[in-house]
Amino acid sequence: MVPVDKRSRLLNAAVGLAYRNGFGATSLADIASEAEVPLGNVYYYFKTKDEIGEAIVDLRLSQLTAMLQRWDAEPSPKHRLYRCIEGVLGNRDSLAERGCAIGTFCSEVHKAGGTVASRATEIFSRYLAWLEIQFRALGKGKASRGLAVHLLSALQGVSLLAHTFHDPGLVTMEAKRLRDWIEGL
Repeated sequence: MVPVDKRSRLLNAAVGLAYRNGFGATSLADIASEAEVPLGNVYYYFKTKDEIGEAIVDLRLSQLTAMLQRWDAEPSPKHRLYRCIEGVLGNRDSLAERGCAIGTFCSEVHKAGGTVASRATEIFSRYLAWLEIQFRALGKGKASRGLAVHLLSALQGVSLLAHTFHDPGLVTMEAKRLRDWIEGL
């Protein structure tokens, strides 16, 4: 097993705690305890909680970039959009149990404002831009932005509803509807 450095342990602990308890409710002491790192060491890697928030954004952006690169290997824009839907479908149980980690984080930090909120916008902006590119590749022209917003809204909306009702079946139902919608484009 490869040892994980302290900064990575702290960041992974922050991601998990922010998902479970909320970013605002998570203290530096909570993060240190979860990572099994002395509290004083947190300040060596992250001077402020905002720096931890920005590191979470960087991690999520990196994960999103890797995921989009995998999806870009699909043979057509429709197949890439199907992969997007399947990604949410594959997470339906965790969405029903805990909600969308990215959507929850972004929503919470935007209520507080500040630099972390501004940076968090990049996650959905990049995702939305990728979706728009797929719809443009399907020949949807000026309608591409609206179609991208519709798809992302539907995926985030069903994630919220699945969590609210603790019902992964809602994700399954919406995923089928969205696949049929894309097939008909």
